[in-house]
Amino acid sequence: MIADSSSWLLLCRTVRFGETDAAGVMHFHQLLRWCHEAYEESLERYGLSAAEIFPTPGQIPAIALPLVHCSADFLAPLVCGDPLAIQLEPRRLDSGSFEVHYNFRRGERAAAKALTRHLAIETASRQRCPLPAGVQRWLEASSLGQGIQPL
Repeated sequence: MIADSSSWLLLCRTVRFGETDAAGVMHFHQLLRWCHEAYEESLERYGLSAAEIFPTPGQIPAIALPLVHCSADFLAPLVCGDPLAIQLEPRRLDSGSFEVHYNFRRGERAAAKALTRHLAIETASRQRCPLPAGVQRWLEASSLGQGIQPL
């Protein structure tokens, strides 16, 4: 586990040409894809392997974390070459759910914000259940790190 939460809650990306539309701005669906990729990378940087959380060939975790809600707001156009910092703010909602707030910044300016909400369910029964222990640790450590310097 990494001690400095900024190393798993602050990620960087660059808008690529293939992520833009005919008008030259980032296509809207890319933002939510980036959110999920940032969430996955955050878990990995924290020390949780993808196989612990997500289905992999031949292995399905006992607990799934489906997305049950998402939203996004674009605050400025994002174009090819724009460097972005993505700050994640995970928050436990109850024993079996959490949400992640994503703040995208281009330099000093806010560029976008998004939210994903996840629910823990037993894979076999599809019934709600408590969050996996690793995710609980990630959420606890992330809340301790809320004192990191905002972008």
